[in-house]
Amino acid sequence: MVEAEVRLLGAADVRRLAAELDLRPTKQRGQNFVIDANTVRRIVRESGVGPDDVVVEVGPGLGSLTLALLEVAARVVAIEVDDLLAPRLAQTVAELAPSRADALEVVHADALRVPGVPGPPPTALVANLPYNVSVPVLLHLLSVLPSLERGLVMVQAEVADRLAAPPGSRTYGVPSVKAAWYADVRRAGAVGRNVFWPAPNVDSGLVAWARREPPATTATREQVFAVVDAAFAQRRKQLRSALSGLAGSGAAAETALRAAGVDPTARGEVLDVTAFARIAESLPRETFA
Repeated sequence: MVEAEVRLLGAADVRRLAAELDLRPTKQRGQNFVIDANTVRRIVRESGVGPDDVVVEVGPGLGSLTLALLEVAARVVAIEVDDLLAPRLAQTVAELAPSRADALEVVHADALRVPGVPGPPPTALVANLPYNVSVPVLLHLLSVLPSLERGLVMVQAEVADRLAAPPGSRTYGVPSVKAAWYADVRRAGAVGRNVFWPAPNVDSGLVAWARREPPATTATREQVFAVVDAAFAQRRKQLRSALSGLAGSGAAAETALRAAGVDPTARGEVLDVTAFARIAESLPRETFA
């Protein structure tokens, strides 16, 4: 059982650390730091992580969520790309949670490019993801860290809606289908703007996910995702037309769609990930060469 004496960051702490580093948060890196201890504790609670978990955090920033995770998790691997923030995080933890300092490992890298993380296989991903790259980061880590069982991420509210959207809904699209390849995804609440510094000009949402097996298919993930990308390249387009470029012609697309049991006049917005996998299976292998 992890029993840790941890002092969490408040608004004054965040501003003090930022001033010490002469840090000016940038939109380019989606830097909005959580300044409310109740919010980070809520995120940790909703994530369900416990004393047996090895948690990956992306974009830890000044350490608000990192400290809350160290209160309960066995180990936290924090991936930080910022040259100012990455070296300071371990020092912050040593100051505010000295008994847990050895449970933190900081990886100074771009989360979009890491091939894995050091140490024991991680079991959970909990993060306030940089909003400008939240979907690519989530999909990349689900791909390269197959040991991840579950997670909770904070993203822009609109993105949260897309990730958790079911087929046929207004917000269903590429992020919905690709996330569903890896996991069952659901909306897990909203977060107000006033818990951040600086306050973002968009609302935030929590997305929870639980790993599951991808659809049983002879097609590769890359092939299925190529079909998904083509299907949604022009929204509201019938699949026969949307997939004609990928398949080589409208007739070839229609043949593959019928073989997959999909109406060629249907639109990508109504198909689940299993249907996209069937379409990828039905297309000739040379389609993806």
